[in-house]
Amino acid sequence: MNASLEQMKKNRAFLCLECGKCTAVCPISKVNLAYSPRRMLAAGLFYGAEDLVSDQLLWSCLTCQLCSQRCPVDVRFSEYMRDVRVYAYSRGSWGNPSHGGAMHHIMEMAASPKLKQNRTEWISDDLKVRQRGEVVYFVGCLPYYQELFGKDFDFSPLSIAVDTVKILNHIGIEPVVLENERCCGHDLYWLGQVERFAQIAKLNLDEIRRSGAEKVITACPECAVALKTLYPEVAGDNGLEVKHISEVVLENRHRMKLGDRPAEVTYQDPCRLGRYLEIYEQPRQTLASVPGVSLREMPHNRRGATCCGTTNWMNCDAGCKRIQHARLEEARATGAETLVTACPKCQIHFRCAECGGESQQVGIKIADYVNVIASALEA
Repeated sequence: MNASLEQMKKNRAFLCLECGKCTAVCPISKVNLAYSPRRMLAAGLFYGAEDLVSDQLLWSCLTCQLCSQRCPVDVRFSEYMRDVRVYAYSRGSWGNPSHGGAMHHIMEMAASPKLKQNRTEWISDDLKVRQRGEVVYFVGCLPYYQELFGKDFDFSPLSIAVDTVKILNHIGIEPVVLENERCCGHDLYWLGQVERFAQIAKLNLDEIRRSGAEKVITACPECAVALKTLYPEVAGDNGLEVKHISEVVLENRHRMKLGDRPAEVTYQDPCRLGRYLEIYEQPRQTLASVPGVSLREMPHNRRGATCCGTTNWMNCDAGCKRIQHARLEEARATGAETLVTACPKCQIHFRCAECGGESQQVGIKIADYVNVIASALEA
């Protein structure tokens, strides 16, 4: 194995019992019999990483951590896969990027200190934001998603940014929106480009420090994971308090005036918000507090929730679509009219799955948590 001994100890790879519980719950294993977390682990440990480097299955892992929830000895398989990908990337190996690799190119450009962007045109006069202040709203890739997916998937990713600011304004917060904020780099980290991820982390942290902020709020779970847990890993303790918007809404629920919004909804737990950050109840409690909203749970929820089927804009294939359709069918079976998720990527992937023609459409609405809460705000 070409990952260091210390890395394998850190990821607890040597402790694998080969019990197969990981494979039993892995979403990819259910749609691709050639894939097994146990097999990928054994191949690296006993035969070295060379075979894995040339195996396209290396890039199929969703790093959703569902396997880790079931592992009796706490093997950190997602981190193990990241370390193998670091080695694979150093050898020039790469997966099959979706959407022509557009998002990967954007992430690579984000690492340039000379990058200048125009990413704040969405801020209208009725939104109150600052250039300096105590709180930063970290927008993430929503401006890029707007250009790439806004027309094809018939929704506005930037509406999530607009409604996040509306919610913050409603509870008395005028956030800083950074003019030259980069993509958080989350995907680069999990694809093994750790050095480039560290460059992006430094650039974003420099921008946040210049704003004078000590707290960061984001509506993207991947941004929250990157800022809260991954940036300190590569750049040291930054002293920032990082919150997902659902946490902020729950903390300030007593200050919010919400009108009646009759709706039957079910909730998709994003992997990063749930299994990575242990944020399960905040979105549920605040959705249920909206007058008229009835929350119906899917059988696979919270720690056992099924991933949306694609990650890192990589290896999106027919198997991923099967995962997405199965999840949409599970949501529809609850009797809910709307599937609510708190991750922009989840919504993009589910909407993409619904674009395959009428025969493939499940027939359930898809909405972001932020949009649902903002729609109930009273002036």
